[in-house]
Amino acid sequence: MTILPILHWPDPRLSTPCAPAPLTDATRALAADMLDTMYAAPGRGLAAPQVGHLIRLFVMDVTWKEGTPVPRICLNPEILWRSDTTATGTEGCLSIPGITTEIARATEIRLRWTDLNGDTREETLTGFAAICAQHEYDHLDGLVTFDRLLPAARAIALDAYSAQQATA
Repeated sequence: MTILPILHWPDPRLSTPCAPAPLTDATRALAADMLDTMYAAPGRGLAAPQVGHLIRLFVMDVTWKEGTPVPRICLNPEILWRSDTTATGTEGCLSIPGITTEIARATEIRLRWTDLNGDTREETLTGFAAICAQHEYDHLDGLVTFDRLLPAARAIALDAYSAQQATA
């Protein structure tokens, strides 16, 4: 079990779009370490750029805090479809500790990814699972929650984050 350091915004790696993830033993080991790191944080999702690896890989487990862990490891995920129905909800991010923001996201998505065996998986995700996958997917494109905010809300969130970091 290896707990990896989580990068904090404004580390430039968090704003960098990621390259495709190779299916190698090193990627498998990274995914296992990412799950350990996510659970220890404690979070519900973690993307490779958040631990300094600029590849298209994320892990998530949206139910582990309520019961049995059901981890997903997604290599080279693609969002194939997003519902027109959106919901605005409070999101936190392990790379922006202590700050939550209100983000509008599709309430349902169709996600395709490669698993660690090299098999292609596809699933329709709804509710919190859809929101979490979209949040982690954003990281692979170099986006953080601040990038999803309107200018006034972004300014408020950035001020709060700067104030918090100054006292940390």
